[in-house]
Amino acid sequence: MSESTTVEKADFWFDPLCPFAWITSRWIGEVEQVRDISVDWHVMSLSVLNEGRDLPEEYQAMMLQGWGPVRVIIAAAELHGNEYIKKLYDAMGTRIHIGQDKDFGRVIRESLEEVGLPADLARFATTDEYDEKLRASHKDGIDRVGDEVGTPVVAFNGTAFFGPVLTRIPRGEEAGRIFDGAVLLSEFPEFFELKRSRTKSPTFD
Repeated sequence: MSESTTVEKADFWFDPLCPFAWITSRWIGEVEQVRDISVDWHVMSLSVLNEGRDLPEEYQAMMLQGWGPVRVIIAAAELHGNEYIKKLYDAMGTRIHIGQDKDFGRVIRESLEEVGLPADLARFATTDEYDEKLRASHKDGIDRVGDEVGTPVVAFNGTAFFGPVLTRIPRGEEAGRIFDGAVLLSEFPEFFELKRSRTKSPTFD
């Protein structure tokens, strides 16, 4: 940890389906090892974000399946506590991105078992019982950045941005320096955007 007594605050909105959110979340995990940082984890939903949009057939099918994981995470948080948001994200993301498992029903079942939650929580994948809570969590994140972006959304000490979008997980002090830069940019209220065309696909090593 750094010698500074200032604890930085981050809020992270994710959808378990998104590989870029997964990399950014692993970066935040690295930052926690080298900086004084408090992180709160929140669900957003690509399925909600893309409602009513004209999407390619394959992507539309993924969006239909994508309701399941986020619904189960929200239900678990409501019924068993917010600490399960990150626990389930870690379990689901490892299976989806590291294990390349696209059978989301299996991902949900195995993830619930891994974190010690009741198996019957899987039923919420196909019900809208907690969709109001899901949409509220999504709206909280997306309202801070605008709906022309996606996931991840990260707020640094209350100032939110889409991203950072990374294709590799920074480690150690490198992760800390990138975080320092993000916090510095967030402190300037007139800063809004940095962007360049992405030429690499995400890697999870």
